[in-house]
Amino acid sequence: MNTNQLSVAVLCGGVGAARFLTGLLQVVPAANVTAIVNTADDMVLHGLSISPDLDTCTYTLAGQINHETGWGLTGETWQARSVLDLYGGESWFGLGDRDLGTHLYRTQRLSEGATLTEVTAEIAQAWGLELNILPMTDDTVRTRITLDTDETIDFQRYFVERRHADPVKAVHFDGADQATPSAAVLRAIDTCDVVVIAPSNPIVSIAPVLSLGGLREQVAARRRSTVVVSPIIGGSAVKGPAADLLRSLGHEVSAVGVAAIYADVAAHIVIDTADAELAARCREFDVTPTVTNTMMTEPDVAAHLAQVAIDAATHRG
Repeated sequence: MNTNQLSVAVLCGGVGAARFLTGLLQVVPAANVTAIVNTADDMVLHGLSISPDLDTCTYTLAGQINHETGWGLTGETWQARSVLDLYGGESWFGLGDRDLGTHLYRTQRLSEGATLTEVTAEIAQAWGLELNILPMTDDTVRTRITLDTDETIDFQRYFVERRHADPVKAVHFDGADQATPSAAVLRAIDTCDVVVIAPSNPIVSIAPVLSLGGLREQVAARRRSTVVVSPIIGGSAVKGPAADLLRSLGHEVSAVGVAAIYADVAAHIVIDTADAELAARCREFDVTPTVTNTMMTEPDVAAHLAQVAIDAATHRG
């Protein structure tokens, strides 16, 4: 089976996932790709429903991501934020004027009774995207961070307002025990040829997805055709707090630590050339490693990485 015939479901969240998806769309037809995106980072601010991971994936794949900030839309202006500052309002979570349009539309449609799955599809279609972008659930799940001081705060407060500088004691997913994956998510995992766990933060991007009722078990049932791309290279995260969170919560900060976290759901792992010496230790968890360049600095590198991941999951590597 060539990649033009494969269907791929990707569990994802954050910038690394968006870059991986960009590469994947170079080797698999967009209509055959489903991105299942973390929504536990979502928030309501200024009365607006904001979905950072969904928007980062959408804007990146549409070629509209703001490369200066790493989030939001290109060609952004900040007039609304400057007026908010004038009033002394909450402007710590920067919303550009163009980006506000997305949140206004999402909030309106949700208030009219549309599901987040429906609204996400409408937004993706408006940007001309052909892949299927799905929120992990239509229910409300929120990541909460308990700091070493025993204070518990929302994820975006920890990540954006405090620049993920505070030591962390625990991570919780409020609402996950009652939330369920949408029928579209369940169908995508059941019917795809390959499941990819993107190079996303294992603690706050992928764990919320797998925390939904029955979803971890469903992915585990597809273990032999599931591959994870390690977001840890040479003992560090490319971006964000993944390394600090892994360390704080007692995980080894390495590709081996990633293999251990996903051992029950993924039979394959793609690790960077810098970690080639760790391949044998990954095998101790019954996870088969593939070594390649995972630093997605250029589109062709992302495409090669996506192809390597697919080959690993389909036992063609």
